[in-house]
Amino acid sequence: MCPWNVNFAQQLAEGSRFAPREVIVQKDAWTMSCELLAMSQNEFSIAFKGSPMKRAKLQGLKRNATVVLNNQGTAQDAQVLTRKLDELEPFAREHAEWALDRSVTPEI
Repeated sequence: MCPWNVNFAQQLAEGSRFAPREVIVQKDAWTMSCELLAMSQNEFSIAFKGSPMKRAKLQGLKRNATVVLNNQGTAQDAQVLTRKLDELEPFAREHAEWALDRSVTPEI
């Protein structure tokens, strides 16, 4: 950590305005990706109301989530992608199909 930050950093009075949303606190990329892929539009709207995350739109975040799972390439990732394949928009579906083609076969 930067010595300046260690010695001179101060807690903001507006700290709560910049706190992470409950939906993303303490989650790794894999967990967040799985949760985004399972999220409905209504759940997304509620979780990110008033947040800049809404600009990415749920389908855009689902596309990004497929890339994360694609990069993992495990049987568990393949299971998640297989279950969500029909729900994804075309670009995200292409990512998911590519990931499934190169990953291990999902365990059923």
